[in-house]
Amino acid sequence: MAADLDNVDRKILRVLQTSGRASNVELAGQVHLSAPQCFRRVRSLEERGVIRGYAAQVDAEALGLAVTAYVNVSIAGDQFGRVREIEAQIRAYPQILECQGVSGDYDYLLKVVARDLKSLSTFLTDRLMQVPGIDDVRSMICLEEIKPPSPLPVEP
Repeated sequence: MAADLDNVDRKILRVLQTSGRASNVELAGQVHLSAPQCFRRVRSLEERGVIRGYAAQVDAEALGLAVTAYVNVSIAGDQFGRVREIEAQIRAYPQILECQGVSGDYDYLLKVVARDLKSLSTFLTDRLMQVPGIDDVRSMICLEEIKPPSPLPVEP
């Protein structure tokens, strides 16, 4: 369900997605509001869950995480009663950056980071494939990032 957003809310979201560290005064100037009005708008967007949080974008390679892989995961047919437990275990692994439930031949698509191919293999074999209920795991190694994560399109 899309949130009711007016043009000012959309301007605020566009600015915050690219300049999350902007002060309230800077943000207010960019969206042409008073600082108190801007503060109330941002607080409302946060309370309504439109803004989910704020975070620094950290370069994975700077942390020694040189390998990114997308991993398809299937759950065994008789294990669907445990799906929420399996999802909880997936959420607990810090090297899994994203998990999407998908349609098609697999149940989930994971974005995974690792130091190198050996550590990715170890994670997949010794951790992920050992989760009770996971039936099949297929990975694709990313060779090059063509477009980094981008702000969501906030259209009027």
